[in-house]
Amino acid sequence: MSADQMNVGELLAATVPMARTLNLQFLETTPERAVVRLPDQPEYHNHVGGPHAGAMFTLAESASGAIVLAAFGEQLSRAVPLAVRAEIGYKKLAKGVVTATATLGRPAAEVVAELDAGGRPEFPVTIAIQREDEAVTGEMTVVWTLRPNAAG
Repeated sequence: MSADQMNVGELLAATVPMARTLNLQFLETTPERAVVRLPDQPEYHNHVGGPHAGAMFTLAESASGAIVLAAFGEQLSRAVPLAVRAEIGYKKLAKGVVTATATLGRPAAEVVAELDAGGRPEFPVTIAIQREDEAVTGEMTVVWTLRPNAAG
C-alpha cells in the first residue's frame, strides 16, 4: 500500500467520526477501487447476530467516500464531494467480518471534464458487501456530486 493510499484511509478515519466508531479498516484506496473492512464487533450486531444494517450502510458509504477521495482528491481545492443519494439492498445474512468494495460508475476523466466545463457532475459509485466466504450480502449505489466552490 502506498503512502497516498494510507492517507485516504487516515483522512477518513480522522474526519468521519462514524468510521472511527465502527473501527473501519481501509484496505485499499485507489482511483479504481476502494476496499474497506468492518470487523466483527458484537456491540454493532443486529437481532440475528450479524452486523447491523446501519453499520453495513456506513461501511459501504465509507468505501464510496474513499474511492471518491482517491479519484478526485486533486479537485478538492475547487469542488466539494457530496453524497446526493444512496440505495442499498440486503441480499443475504451477513455474519462475521464483512468487506465493502467500491468502484466508480463513470470514468473520472469524464467527471472532471464536466467540472472543467462549469458543471456540477454527478456520478454513481457501486459497492458490493461480502462475507469472508465471498458471498455478496449487500449491494449499494451512492450517487455523488462535485459541487464547485463559490468564487471569491
